[in-house]
Order: sequence, then C-alpha cells, then structure tokens
Amino acid sequence: MPKKRSGGGLTGTQQAAKFLGVSVLSGAVLAGIALPAVGALGLAAKGTVEGFDEIPANLKTPPLSQRTTILDSEGGQIATVYSRDRTVVPLKDISPYMQQAIIAIEDARFYEHGAIDLKGVLRALNKNAQSGGVSEGASTLTQQYVKNVFVEEAGDDPDKVAEATQQTIGRKVRELKYAIQVEEELGKKKILENYLNITFFGQQAYGVEAASHRYFSKSAKDLELEEAALLAGIVQSPSRYDPVNDTEEATKRRNMVLQRMADVRDISQEEAEKAKARPIDLKISKPKNGCITAVKGSGFFCDYVRKTILTDPAFGKTEEERSKLWNLGGLTIRTTMSPRAQAAADEAATAKVYKTDGVAASVVQVQPGTGKILSMGQSRPYGLDQKQHETVLNLAVDSRMGGTTYGFQVGSTFKPITAAAALEKGISPAQSFTTGYKVSLPMDSFKTCSGAPAGGGTWDPSNEMESETGTWDMTSALGKSINTYFAHLEQMAGLCETVEMAKKMGYARGDGKPVGENPAITLGSEESTPLAMAAAYAAFANRGTYCTPVAIESVTDANGKRIKVPGSQCSQAMSEQTADTVNQMLKGVVEDGTGTKAGLADRDNAGKTGTTNDRKDAWFVGYTPNLSTAVWVGDDVGEKQSMYNITIGGTPYDKVCGGCLPGPIWKIAMTGALDASETPSFNPISVPRGKEKEDKEQDKGRDRGRDRDRGDDKPGGNEPFPGISIPPDLIGGGANRGQGDNGGGNWP
Repeated sequence: MPKKRSGGGLTGTQQAAKFLGVSVLSGAVLAGIALPAVGALGLAAKGTVEGFDEIPANLKTPPLSQRTTILDSEGGQIATVYSRDRTVVPLKDISPYMQQAIIAIEDARFYEHGAIDLKGVLRALNKNAQSGGVSEGASTLTQQYVKNVFVEEAGDDPDKVAEATQQTIGRKVRELKYAIQVEEELGKKKILENYLNITFFGQQAYGVEAASHRYFSKSAKDLELEEAALLAGIVQSPSRYDPVNDTEEATKRRNMVLQRMADVRDISQEEAEKAKARPIDLKISKPKNGCITAVKGSGFFCDYVRKTILTDPAFGKTEEERSKLWNLGGLTIRTTMSPRAQAAADEAATAKVYKTDGVAASVVQVQPGTGKILSMGQSRPYGLDQKQHETVLNLAVDSRMGGTTYGFQVGSTFKPITAAAALEKGISPAQSFTTGYKVSLPMDSFKTCSGAPAGGGTWDPSNEMESETGTWDMTSALGKSINTYFAHLEQMAGLCETVEMAKKMGYARGDGKPVGENPAITLGSEESTPLAMAAAYAAFANRGTYCTPVAIESVTDANGKRIKVPGSQCSQAMSEQTADTVNQMLKGVVEDGTGTKAGLADRDNAGKTGTTNDRKDAWFVGYTPNLSTAVWVGDDVGEKQSMYNITIGGTPYDKVCGGCLPGPIWKIAMTGALDASETPSFNPISVPRGKEKEDKEQDKGRDRGRDRDRGDDKPGGNEPFPGISIPPDLIGGGANRGQGDNGGGNWP
C-alpha cells in the first residue's frame, strides 16, 4: 500500500507521481498513441476518452456571453443588459503590451511549444515534489482556454461549473485532447484572441475589453505597459489581486508580471523598473447593467422588451432556448420606443402623482395603424429599493409580462366598445332610452356566446347620482357616461356581441383568463391593462383596424445577423363607419362631456373617462388619429384603497375621477409626444341624434365647475348581494334585444 500523510492525502512524491502519470499520458497523446490504450492503465473513466474524433464547434468559436444593447426607435441607447459584462474584440484591437504581458506571466513559451508544454510539466513536477504539495501548475494558455470554454458554457449552474473544473484525470485527458485539436485548427494568434476575450478579470469584467473599461475607462487597444501588466496579473486570482480592494497586493503582482516581461525580453529591465515605480492609477467605471440604468424613466419599457425576448416563441421554441439567447447576449435590439413620447410619458406620470403617494400612475402610448408601443411611464421609478419607492411591477401590462396579477377594472372606458358592438349590429346612434336612476334587467335576457342565460334574478345597475334620470341617445350617454343607458344598449346589442367586439379590439384580462361573459362588463367589471386599452382605442383612431402592440423593431446578434422579430398583426375589428361614428361621439366627451379637462385645443382628439367602484381606479383613455394614450391611477400595493379625501401629487381631492386627474395627465403626455406640425383629422361623418329629455332635477346638485365624470362607472351598479363579491366568470350575458324608446335598425 502506498504511504499516506497523517491527514489522509497523498504525499508529495505520490502527488508528483500522479502528475507525472498525466504528463506521460500527454506525451502519449502527442506521440499519436491511441487513447483507448490508456484504459488499460485504469486512468480513464467511462466517457473521458470517447468521442474525440472532431473538435466541438464551441471550442473554435465559443458562444461568449456579451452585453446586449437596447436602443430606442431613433438609435439612441436605452440601456445595456448582460449576464456577463463582456465586449469581444479582435486581437488587433488589444494592446501589444497586453498580449505580451498575459503570455509572459501565464505561458512564456506559448509560441514555442504545442498544446502541451512538456518542459513546463517537468519543471512543475520538480517544484511540486520539492515543496511536498502542488505549488505550480503546468497548464498552457491553450489548456486554460479550453477549460474556460467549458466554464463559460456552464454559466451560473453550480453543478455544471463544478463538472467543468473538477480535478480528475478524466477531465484532464479531455482537456489535453481538445487542446491539441484547438492548436491544430485555430493557431496561436486566434487562441490568444479567444483567451483574452473569455477570461475573467474580476469586478464583473469578462474579457480584456470590459476589464480595460472597468479599471481604466479606456479601450484595450490603448492600455499602457503598467496597465496591461496589472490586468494580466489579475487573471490568476481575481479576488486576491483585485486592485480596487487591495492595492498593495495588486501592485506586487503587477510588478511580478513586469519583471517576467523583462526576463523573457519583451521589455528592457529599465522599462520594467520605470513601470514598477509608477503607482497604480485606476479610473474606475462602474458597470451599468440592466433596465435599472435605463434613460428617461424607460426602465419599464426596457423590462417589457426583456420579457418579450423571454416569452415570445419567435426567439426560441422553448423557454430554455429563449433564456439561452438572452443570457448569451451580444444582441442589438432596436425598439419602437419614441424618445420624445417616452420623455412626455415620464413627465406626465410624475407631474401630478408623486412616487411617495399612496397611489401610482401609469401612462402608455400606442401608435394607431402599426401597434408600435411608443412609451411606458410610471410615477414610481423602476428599481428594487422599496425605501426609495421603487418597483419593478409594470402597471401597464399583464401578469405574464411583469404586471399585476389581474390588471384593473376599466370602468366606463369600456362603454365605447359596447357602442361599437351596437353600431356593428345596425343599432343607430340615435337609439334613445328613458331610464330612472336605477334599472332592473332580467339576467336571463343576457345570453352568453353558448346561448345560455347569464344567470337568474335581475341585474340592477344604477347611475352615480339619483338625479340622473331622463332620456339619452348614444352620443349624450357617452358624453355623460350614463350607466343605465349602456345596460339597456348592451341588452339590445347582445352580451356575446359585446364580448366578441372587445376581443377583436385586443381587450384581455391581466391574468390571461378568458374575458368573462358578464353583463356588468359594459360598465368595466372585467380587469384589463393600460396597454390593452391604449391598443383597443387605437383601433378607433385607425378607422376600425386593430393592431397587436409590439415593442421591438429589429434584433441582430453578436455577428450582425438579423433575427426575425414578431410583427404587429392587424385585423378589421369593425367597419370604418362604426369607428368614424365612435370617434365623432367621443369627441364630445372631451369637448363638453366628462373629459373636458383633457381636451386638446389644437387638433382632433377623442377619449373616455372611467372610474370604478369606490373610486379605486381612475382612467382616461383617449387618442388623436396618430396617437393613443391610456392613463390609469390607483393603488398599486396591497389592498386597494378608495380615492376619497386624498392628497395626490400635493393636491387634495375630495374624490378622484377620470377627468380630474388621469385626464390632465393624459393631456401632458399627448401634448409632449405629438408634433405640433402634424395635425391629422378624423374622418368627418354625420352622427344621427335621438330625442333627449333630462329631468330638471337631473342638474340639481351637480357641480358643473368640477369634472363631469361623476365616478359613474360602478361595474356592478347596485349589487344584488351587498357586501358579496361575485366573480365575473360565474355569470354571463346574451344577445336579447332590450326595449328602447326609439331608434334601432339600420342607420345611414
């Protein structure tokens, strides 16, 4: 039995013998002896010597993770993101001093030996035997490169990293074999280039270019002698020789490299001494990584782009493929974000709602006709520091893309969708209904798309104020946001038709579940998102054609190869006449209806206010022919609070309404985003009007100095079971026509 030291490990002689065994094996490989013969010596585990006939492609051109650059629509940088901070550069763009320094300290005979340096092996063997331990290794630069490739491929998986670095003869055999093939196929210059680009230099810097910027704020091609020596010295132990945290140790190591360069005659002794005498002069550049560094409050847009890459099958059939693409990086992603629109959205979101407020604001803008998302702004900054009121919750999008679990009830901003469904069915805008403050409608008069009754009993929606009784047509009911009118209109148009119109316009729940077939949907009971609402209203602006929202225009990989990106899918959701009619009716909302505080004086614009039960959510969604913007304000944390007697953005509100807070925010966003020289108009159309008769009592108690949106948008009206919340998917609706005073049928 061989002797062991008291600690149970091998003696120095035995370690040397083990090392020699590998060295002999290396010599055998070099001599062309067949590797399977090694198995007879018991040195090769299963799988360590098989399958080496061809060099893996990843060793020729390793898939090095690099920075991904995200750009706005004009080519300006939004942010850089990476799993590893690296920029790959050719050898010609790396200082000759750097090339000489790394070779001198890591493998001085690099250009003289093959993949394996037998002279170095013997030298290490001798030193290790004398020291009684392993004080010196004998891996060549090529062998180190091969190991680094496998470590790089392991990524952040601890098991794979351990496998790539395990100190076993099997791994060493594989490393040696691949090193020989790499030398034969790549050559010394390419190996050196690859090595300098793959190696870790500490401080999150991978590759010499990133390291040069990290420590000296300059490119690798501009490194001076002493700077190159410092970086070359770090490689052996990035933590021990970190110049940021231990200048003294880093200086000793740098000077060792300089002396080695003089010993191998890359520089003169005089040059070495002068460089040694210079103190380390760092010019640290902190790496800016991730969407947290995004410009102009665009962190949420940046994160939406990241989520798109990770979830869209266009970027990989499986989640693993998409994740690998993102982590590998090196991408240049040109987005749809307009720097002008983003600046306006950020200003609007933060102008009237502070980050310290108990509620938050979300602003999102979509271009009609293209589906391009132009901006995403929030009152709370993007980030992880809750003490600074930061958040990574994107209030504009659904849960799959980083938003809230369900989205938000949309209140009366849904009513134009019901109007569109009615118009498509041939119901005239002149259709009038005379109602009291509250109506009671049989649930079985609403049919689901399967033809089943929505439920039993009655649905009893009401208006905001008891004084709101009278006769309204579609135009006035939209302008004054009359709940009872839209309950009747949905009954006449059909619940199924209303739900189907919503789907055609991209209306979707934030939790990804199917839109519930619930009569209260016409009052905004089904949760959705600001992005979905902005895209839906863009269909009105685009004369009935809905385009799915997109955030990415183009993607190229590290080699400049284009990756196909998903484009917007456009489809006709309604006729042009229907859209033109809705546009004219919603112009009235901003001219003399509930949204007067949001109206733009210099161009055609239209929109709708919305407020939900107990004023927990307030909305304004509006548009011009060339821009659609949705604004939401509400509680984004925990149990949603009602917005009564509340101070927001330094302004006290008795009650928050869609026109008095989201409306002015919308106006700021639209004004800043739009070019004053471009003022397209809606297609003019004559909208038939019906009989109107409002009770005199209706105007009593109404403060006309306030916004006209009265919080009228109770999704459930007077609920049949007070205090009990009925999930929308438990009840539905149908297509039975209700009774109106006049109108209906086809209209010119």
